[in-house]
Amino acid sequence: MSHVTPIFTDLVRVETRLYNAVSARLRAEQGLGLGQFELLEIIDRVPGCRVLDIAGELAITVGAVSKAVDRLVAAGWCLRVAHPQDRRSSVLRLTSEGGKRLAASRPIVESVLISLTAAVPPDDLTRIASTLTTLRATLEEGSHGRPG
Repeated sequence: MSHVTPIFTDLVRVETRLYNAVSARLRAEQGLGLGQFELLEIIDRVPGCRVLDIAGELAITVGAVSKAVDRLVAAGWCLRVAHPQDRRSSVLRLTSEGGKRLAASRPIVESVLISLTAAVPPDDLTRIASTLTTLRATLEEGSHGRPG
């Protein structure tokens, strides 16, 4: 086994445990999971956001995003609006309830993450962040890990 394999395993396990812990807290306090929070965040942040934009950012299939967006629409947190230039596409917008849910969820996500990473010294977190940013950029440049 290479020296990279245990690092990969730790990275995946840390991500899974952080994700599950944040998602459980969000679900308990706001009635949405972390996946839904992430979609709301992207829709809020990306002007003229489309399903394709979310799929690209999260490196998941368009079909998976479309189904997840359908659930946001059904919950009343998001709308699909006809794209002004491309009638085959739609633009995603948060509803006022979706905006409220997102705003109420942000401090919960932040506080859980701060709590769960408190054992790691701030300088170490800064180094980890820098390393992950570099690795992510390299992977995204090469289109590694994209579905299909």
